Amino acid sequence: MNEQSLTALLQQVQTGELDINQALERLRHWPVEVLQSARIDHHRTLRTGLPEAVFGENKSAEQMIEILAALQRMPAVVLATRVSKEKAEIILAHVSGLTYHPAARILTGNDQHIPVGKACGTVVIVTAGTSDLPVAEEAKVTLQWSGHPVETIYDAGVAGIHRILAHSALLCRAKVIIVAAGMEGALPSVVAGMTGAPVVAVPTSIGYGAGAGGYSALLGMLNSCSPGLAVVNIDNGFGAACMAAAINRKP
Repeated sequence: MNEQSLTALLQQVQTGELDINQALERLRHWPVEVLQSARIDHHRTLRTGLPEAVFGENKSAEQMIEILAALQRMPAVVLATRVSKEKAEIILAHVSGLTYHPAARILTGNDQHIPVGKACGTVVIVTAGTSDLPVAEEAKVTLQWSGHPVETIYDAGVAGIHRILAHSALLCRAKVIIVAAGMEGALPSVVAGMTGAPVVAVPTSIGYGAGAGGYSALLGMLNSCSPGLAVVNIDNGFGAACMAAAINRKP
């Protein structure tokens, strides 16, 4: 349930398209629906502007089927992150109307309820390398299903600095920028020094031994001397998207 769908429901009651009992039936599981495997927060979008998202990595296919079927019955977008291809195939066989985004490892549904007119501008997502794509795509799909326009600049790391410099005009037009990088994690500092837009840095677990699964990139970003840069957890494209959406949301 988001502001848009709740407004539409109240308007239907006002015009007589729905009676009070029909409206109550639609609101019966609002704000919390208790299932065997979860308590679904249907009120989250109305409260925070961000949809309830299901973290699928450690849930069984059976648990995911129950949760996603319940979410799909409500007038809000469906979003499940970190879903493997194998698990997605099982879920899609039992829950119709969902779409799997393999690069992002995300399941989505109810695209007719994507919020409209809630964004101030465009979010630009940048990756240092092609290996950072899964994290960037997780952020991209999350933002799109939250109603935020997205543009991307992929494979523009500091090893070929001209690749990111060539996009300075786009970076300066962005309302918010997400930068995903592994290795030494230098790219967010470069981007933050090129634009006045807020930069959300995402360290990725890409690199050799001393990269320590993304910790070197994380520490490098936390120690950045560029102003206007914030850092989320390693490989947390979803978290970066939520921060960018909060910044880009119209008051």
